[in-house]
Amino acid sequence: MSWAGDVLTSALPRAAIRTMLRADGTSVLPSARSADEPPLTTPRDPARDAARRELSKRVYHENDPSLFQRALDAFWDWLDKLFNAASTATPGGTLGLAVIILAVVAILAALWWRLGTPRRQPTSSATLFDDRPRSAADHRAAAEAHAAQGHWNQAVQERMRALVRALEERALLDIRPGRTADEAAAEAGRALPAHTDRLRAAARDFDDVTYGGRSATEQSYHRIADLDRDLERTKPQLAASSAHSTAPNRPQGAAE
Repeated sequence: MSWAGDVLTSALPRAAIRTMLRADGTSVLPSARSADEPPLTTPRDPARDAARRELSKRVYHENDPSLFQRALDAFWDWLDKLFNAASTATPGGTLGLAVIILAVVAILAALWWRLGTPRRQPTSSATLFDDRPRSAADHRAAAEAHAAQGHWNQAVQERMRALVRALEERALLDIRPGRTADEAAAEAGRALPAHTDRLRAAARDFDDVTYGGRSATEQSYHRIADLDRDLERTKPQLAASSAHSTAPNRPQGAAE
């Protein structure tokens, strides 16, 4: 047998070799010639193709790892190479890399504790009031009942509704069912400019609780309740007086 034939025979598993033997024990390969005849050689390409066809049979791959296992092994190999490369480039090696990772985690935890859950912008422009018309006193009573039970989300919502309803009852805001908290704060700020910033803050608290998925606190409820009481004692700035105070003085002797 030539070198190529030996390679073919050694490359095949024993089971493959057994399949290439006849039932009587003789090989399907041509028998060796006599010493005075040239040896029978198998070309390299046919030998390689025969080995590939034999080894591609399903019987030789029954114990191969699954696709998921191969992907998982590849991921862990990549992660191991990445970690080794990072530890090599980091001063102090693996220990230095571990210290840096712990420091980053500690910084992120401190920022999360300090800033809290990131605020989400309201995804809806839902109205401030529902379909049930109630007075400011009704909303205040509901807010106080929720606050007494520690239900701060509902307390903030009802107190903000009481605040806006009170402005509507005083004719500082027109009654508009589709108004949002932000719109109410902007409109009320024009009549009560001294409280513009507090009105906007109250509207943000309402939106965060109602649409932003955040939880209200006792402090946020008391801020809106204090604003509600202060607005009751505040006189509005009338548009006429504002226009009169900002009108330019006419010089004496000017033509009428």
